[in-house]
Amino acid sequence: MEIHFKGAEVSCGVKYFLFGFNIIFWLLGAAFLGIGLWAWAEKGVLSNMASITDLGGFDPVWLFIVVGGVMFILGFAGCIGALRENTLLLKFFSVFLGLIFFLELTAGILAFVFKDWIKDQLNFFINNNVKAYRDDIDLQNLIDFTQEYWSCCGAHGPNDWNLNIYFNCTEFNPSRERCGVPFSCCVKDPAEDVLNTQCGYDVRLQGELDQQKYIHTKGCVGQFERWLQDNLIIVAGIFVGIALLQIFGICLAQNLVSDVKAVKANW
Repeated sequence: MEIHFKGAEVSCGVKYFLFGFNIIFWLLGAAFLGIGLWAWAEKGVLSNMASITDLGGFDPVWLFIVVGGVMFILGFAGCIGALRENTLLLKFFSVFLGLIFFLELTAGILAFVFKDWIKDQLNFFINNNVKAYRDDIDLQNLIDFTQEYWSCCGAHGPNDWNLNIYFNCTEFNPSRERCGVPFSCCVKDPAEDVLNTQCGYDVRLQGELDQQKYIHTKGCVGQFERWLQDNLIIVAGIFVGIALLQIFGICLAQNLVSDVKAVKANW
């Protein structure tokens, strides 16, 4: 119900637009959280929370948990705050969204200024996940997707897979995958209808020129940098779009807070 008193009123358009804007994020956040918790339940993490620290690499489920949690909290504050005209929740929504915007801006500036350090950290991150490739099925699927999408193998090249106990070339490695690479490193044969998961076996026993016939020999760090340069306008456009949405959300919330305060001031 709209509040009217001495000409002051809460803008119905702003109120319900902000409500609709946030209920989408609230529902999406709940869905992401649900997927993340379901994935952890399937892997037995929820029954043994200590196992969260067991994985040496990155657990992709964390993305769903963190992103879903942030979206759920923001969506709840914005949605209920707008619907109930609650200035406390609306201010929380504005401050939280503003903080996220500030962190994104800071991260972007630091990434540009310290790009060599970021590149080193990316190498370290990828190599850590190469070591943990067989430890978690979600991580394995993420690495396979990355290597297939960017047509790459390892951080700098196929020999990075020596870091993994199943693929290293040490003399005492009993694994059948010794001196090989995952199938996601392989150059796909258009004539093959069925995926050959053994295509990377023993491939690193061959010379580099022979390897190029069967697997991608470029590293994922270099391929990612090349992809980023080729799609710089699109990537920048996405980040600018997200930033504008955040600023728009903050402005709507602050406008609604001002309306509510103006109405209360006339009581």
